[in-house]
Amino acid sequence: MAKIAARLVTPQRALFALAAVTAVVAVELGAPIEFALFALTLAGVALFHDSTLRVALIGLVVVTSYEFIFTGFKTGPGALGLARQLAHEWVTLANLLALLMGFALLSKHFEESRIPDALPRFLPDDWKGGFVLLVIVFVLSAFLDNIAAALIGGAIANVVFRGNVHIGYLAAIVAASNAGGAGSVVGDTTTTMMWIAGVNPLDVLHAYVAAVVALIVCGIPAALQQHRFAPIKKDASRGLTLDWVRVFIVVFILVSAITANVTANLAFPDVLDHFPLLGATVWAALLLTAPLRKPDWSLLPESFKGAAFLLALVVIASLMPVEKLSPASWQNAFGLGFISAVFDNIPLTALALKQGGYDWGMLAYTVGFGGSMIWFGSSAGVALSNMYPQAKSVGSWITSGWHVTVAYVVGFFVLLAVMGWVPQAIRTDL
Repeated sequence: MAKIAARLVTPQRALFALAAVTAVVAVELGAPIEFALFALTLAGVALFHDSTLRVALIGLVVVTSYEFIFTGFKTGPGALGLARQLAHEWVTLANLLALLMGFALLSKHFEESRIPDALPRFLPDDWKGGFVLLVIVFVLSAFLDNIAAALIGGAIANVVFRGNVHIGYLAAIVAASNAGGAGSVVGDTTTTMMWIAGVNPLDVLHAYVAAVVALIVCGIPAALQQHRFAPIKKDASRGLTLDWVRVFIVVFILVSAITANVTANLAFPDVLDHFPLLGATVWAALLLTAPLRKPDWSLLPESFKGAAFLLALVVIASLMPVEKLSPASWQNAFGLGFISAVFDNIPLTALALKQGGYDWGMLAYTVGFGGSMIWFGSSAGVALSNMYPQAKSVGSWITSGWHVTVAYVVGFFVLLAVMGWVPQAIRTDL
């Protein structure tokens, strides 16, 4: 009977039930129905991992229909209001779609450069090797997508630990990838969204104050944990030739995107409001370098599905009446980290951007690193768990990866003590 109950009452089903009850209570207390529908959509995403795109699209249809029939949109009622809403958001959505798909191709270029194959030679042969690998994942995530960094770290760990990777160490790999992307506008989808929305890239940089502390706090226990479980056994790489052309392509694409954005901000700021310059620049660089090394176009269909899922959540977030939320504060930012552990951080970031008034570096850390506390709390965790199915256990992830939660709290309060709560400006016309 206990076994049957355990199968019926899974953590994901319990989460959905809790979200449903919370939504009903929130509506009874006067919260807008849109937020309740949004919470149920996010809970559905957490529950139905194999149908996330379908759940997100259903949520989008339900929320849009509700506002179309009952409340109207921020830009007006009916079809005209919806058209104006989408016209207002199209630059952000186009940029995000182009960047997500472009970075998938960029990450493949980096993988095929064979740099990941060369990295194990730099690992020490004791517990410090596990920690250095986490540092490598952290650094890679600063200029690569955090999903790619986590997968590279997972692939290297599989080799050097002979397939015996502790769940606590897997949690640390995800945490390192999310921490590394927290202070870089090209390292995480959430920070890229902030960049697209008009946040200065320098205004998320101080997230590294917390991220570095968090890496140390969770990285050392995780490395010791892994060393006791299965010590490192690496072979020196011999006869390995790097593809420097692909390395050049990766650097060229990243530099092109950053240069275009900085130049436009300084000389042509209106261009960013009416044209998806970031996404267009990345794709122009990809096409320009295609004669040198052909991108892996076969990645695009799956990449589009993932991007469509995230875009659906972003559009739902854009429909929320954020003016009815409590004002931005460090307490709210801290709480969003725990919410991010169970709900996707993309829509949470979108809500915060719509509301404004946040310390963007602090928010980047909380919604980014906070998602590491449960395996489905971040895209990097979901991706790595597909590589290591044993990680798909909420209980094992939390108990074995306890150091991630401790690191989140310690990192946050170090950041608050060092930098304080400093809300930064954002372009208000977006």
